[in-house]
Amino acid sequence: MKVVLFCGGQGLRLREYSEAIPKPMATIGVRPMLWHVMRTYAHFGFMDFVVCLGYKGEVIKEYFLRYNEALSNDFVLLNGGRSLELLGSDTEDWRIAFVDTGLNATIAQRLLAVRRHVADEELFLANYADVLTDAPLDELVEDFRSRNVVAAFLSVRPNYTFHVVAADDSGLVSALDHVHQADIWINGGYFIFRREIFDYIEPGDELVERPFQRLIEERQLLAYRYEGFWEPMDTLKEMQHLEALHQSGKAPWTHWLQDAPDLGAGVAEPGDTGSR
Repeated sequence: MKVVLFCGGQGLRLREYSEAIPKPMATIGVRPMLWHVMRTYAHFGFMDFVVCLGYKGEVIKEYFLRYNEALSNDFVLLNGGRSLELLGSDTEDWRIAFVDTGLNATIAQRLLAVRRHVADEELFLANYADVLTDAPLDELVEDFRSRNVVAAFLSVRPNYTFHVVAADDSGLVSALDHVHQADIWINGGYFIFRREIFDYIEPGDELVERPFQRLIEERQLLAYRYEGFWEPMDTLKEMQHLEALHQSGKAPWTHWLQDAPDLGAGVAEPGDTGSR
């Protein structure tokens, strides 16, 4: 099953980094956010990726063209350095198609641009490439298979710090609740599509606007509410929080580490620097 990753935006809210690199290439530990998203999918067996490129797409291409498994994994050096035995691998089983989908294209336009890459897929996945979760993606896919709908997405509670106000027409406040206590759910950026999604997209559309509205009108859009870990990398503060979680050794999205044998406290992930 293929995974479409939307990597073409300019990431203006993370301007400190996006002026030099595309936002999905901002790092957590020694690897870019994009790698963490892909590694999450790969953990669940989804290793066939279609990367939609746009702004500074050459940075993403060069990263994977120069990717060195030995720099990201433990290895044994043999024969006086003449040969090398990897003790682990990240991307060996991955297949990645890199597709230029335009500099200023909408998400829907980028999806249309890679249509031929998913044309033979009954189902395919998609992601904004700048958000992480510990949701059981394999279970969501299996449930979706049994549903008679065209599209679904992960729905989460916003992680913002603000209060929701309820007031009457005169302005008198009747309730003031923290957003986490209010019944507010947002699009979490993890999508599951049937190929019929293309029947709902017209030129110039933005994916979650008109196409999703058409799906709603036909009762073809499903939201999977999830209250576990979910966090985007939209701001410097969020980037720092994700880095802190990673450095703690307990990052919720790193299923591949949590499911590995416990080697004891203080053991760093291969390729990382910094203490745990």
